[in-house]
Amino acid sequence: QVQLVESGGGSVQAGGSLRLSCTASEYTNCMGWFRQVPGKEREGVASIDFRDGDTMYSDSVKGRFTVSGDIAADTVYLQMNSLKPEDTAMYYCAATPSWIGCAFDNYNTWGRGTQVPVSS
Repeated sequence: QVQLVESGGGSVQAGGSLRLSCTASEYTNCMGWFRQVPGKEREGVASIDFRDGDTMYSDSVKGRFTVSGDIAADTVYLQMNSLKPEDTAMYYCAATPSWIGCAFDNYNTWGRGTQVPVSS
């Protein structure tokens, strides 16, 4: 099973920016990011299909977050701008080999997570 290692989390003030990185142990065409706060279900944030560069975002981050990747390095990034206190969560890198698309429901592997606290 693919192994995922995240980096780049940390405290940031509202309105600030942060970039998360995640490197996979092997190539998978779908890579993305999820987040979770205590007491709530994990939610999909952003997804990218390395076959054609197609991206997908949750409504709550659209226009503020950008997912991108480096196929040669099996790495996915999440650029987070205009951060809000409600973006505070544990962020998880995710991956799945999927020939039917990279919808959030298709993901089956997650990293250990990196904490992103956003202060007001």
